[in-house]
Amino acid sequence: MKIGIIGAGMVGGATANALVLTGAADEVVLVDALADRAVAEAEDVLHATPFGHDARVFAGGYDRLGGAEVVVLSAGVPQKPGETRLQLLGRNAEVFGAVIPQVLRAAPDCLLVVAANPVDVMTLVARRLSGLPAERVIGSGTILDTARFRACLAGHLGVAPSSVHAYVLGEHGDSEVLCWSQAAAGGVPAPSFAEQAGRPLTAEVRAAIDGDVRRAAYRIIRGKGATWYGIAGGIARIVRAIGRDERAVLTVSAVAEGLGGGRPVALSLPRIVGRDGVLMTLHPQLSEEEQTLLERSAAALREAAGGRW
Repeated sequence: MKIGIIGAGMVGGATANALVLTGAADEVVLVDALADRAVAEAEDVLHATPFGHDARVFAGGYDRLGGAEVVVLSAGVPQKPGETRLQLLGRNAEVFGAVIPQVLRAAPDCLLVVAANPVDVMTLVARRLSGLPAERVIGSGTILDTARFRACLAGHLGVAPSSVHAYVLGEHGDSEVLCWSQAAAGGVPAPSFAEQAGRPLTAEVRAAIDGDVRRAAYRIIRGKGATWYGIAGGIARIVRAIGRDERAVLTVSAVAEGLGGGRPVALSLPRIVGRDGVLMTLHPQLSEEEQTLLERSAAALREAAGGRW
């Protein structure tokens, strides 16, 4: 499968590397306004292919995107220390306005995977600018937050993260909702598992896990300036689900109608992802508190998008 990546910065480069090492792509083309940067990233990633999977990796202009089945939009300005993802909106919406028409001229049948922050509003922006059906514009959403939640909960329970099922819903950001009511390990509800393991999920433990998940990006940005490895892994997972038509359930962002009333909004819910993009959106049985928080998250994203989007 041929994948295009727009933006060869840290996220774009790490994504190309993750696609190659996991075998999610047969061909990767990097496009960036800084041509030398794209060429260097492509060459560096190409040198990793003997340790992963065979793939063609190269840099070029938008014309080289022809035949791409998925184009990852990672172009944009990075989040500054202390800056919320939503504060990035104005600057990155302008970037998308320049990028998306060029992508679709070269690869009109592609799916768009949005990685630029604030990813939920940028998913809505990409949907509006592209005119593509909502199921063909997928934001990375809370796929990484969900992975963080599962890893933190697994650490407390003393099991492998792959044995934990738990979701983070809503905004990829400050209003995200950790769905504790549906968390389980080995098919056993998380509170029951925790009691049996002698590791109860007290209010203090839950608060600590919530903080670890919710503030992870801020800690990483404070320490090294930006996040890139985790989200690159998440994007590679989405691309693999598309390329192999896995019909995997992933917490990705897509435009949804009617949540909490008002205008359509892009946010994360569990969604079945396959060859044609988002095939179905699932609605977990949330607690009353979680449902209220999810509706508040939707409202915050509507406010951030404003009347323009």
